[in-house]
Amino acid sequence: MDLLCIGDVMVDVRVDAGGLARGGDVHGRVLVQPGGTSANAAAWAAWDGAEVRVHGGVGTDLTGRLVAEALRDRGVKTHLTPFAQAATGTMLVVHEAGERSMVADRGANALLGPDSLPGALVCGAVLVSGYLLMHEDTHETAVAALERAVAPLVAVEAASWPLVEAFGVDRFFASTERATVILANALEARSLTGRAGPEAARALGERYQLACVKLGTDGAALVVDGELHRAPTAAIEEADPTGAGDAFDGVLLGALARGVPVREALDRACRAGALAASSLQAWPPEGAA
Repeated sequence: MDLLCIGDVMVDVRVDAGGLARGGDVHGRVLVQPGGTSANAAAWAAWDGAEVRVHGGVGTDLTGRLVAEALRDRGVKTHLTPFAQAATGTMLVVHEAGERSMVADRGANALLGPDSLPGALVCGAVLVSGYLLMHEDTHETAVAALERAVAPLVAVEAASWPLVEAFGVDRFFASTERATVILANALEARSLTGRAGPEAARALGERYQLACVKLGTDGAALVVDGELHRAPTAAIEEADPTGAGDAFDGVLLGALARGVPVREALDRACRAGALAASSLQAWPPEGAA
């Protein structure tokens, strides 16, 4: 495997109604599709040509079977533990009057334990979900994944800035000592370092061999062994940024694991993030990149 993605496997329900009526009915667009940090990253990495496997938890319900089938259809290998006592995780994303609101039900993701993982995670790169790491019920599983990784690139993503601040910055750094790669967006990086943009990437680069800060329309800043790399993002008309960071992470790690030069891997990742943000579909278009 080029990349192993450890953590969240979800179903996304996206609603764009233009305005909800309390106690009433409205017509709008409703999309149901596979999602979750790990599933999203894996699908995009496979689209870019990487050999990928996802380790996660799902329910024994219809949605769990559909997500597993969808991953396999995109060329992603799966190691999904079924849990009869919980439904497959679900994310509700509501677009209303130009604002985005989300409700997450972790479902079976919250039951994923260390015994669901192999004794050794041997591959080119491992990506551990920050949601797995910073929720108490799965913290031990994320730490086990980092400890069992046998890979040149052992990555963790920072999930969300409120979660980082609730979990604790010092605890985050202590929990990720085994990681060699940190992936964060601008707000997450500020929460971790108190700095912005490339300076946040430089600060994180003092702790990790590779530190990447995703800057939305300003592209990304990547520090590798102390050297700063910058890449722009193509101008797009944003449809929904949900999953764009996952797309970036999967493509970047999958490319680096295959030996793609740093600057080219960063450009590919920025392109994937822009494609994801410009579409209401969380996963890449059918076919090769």
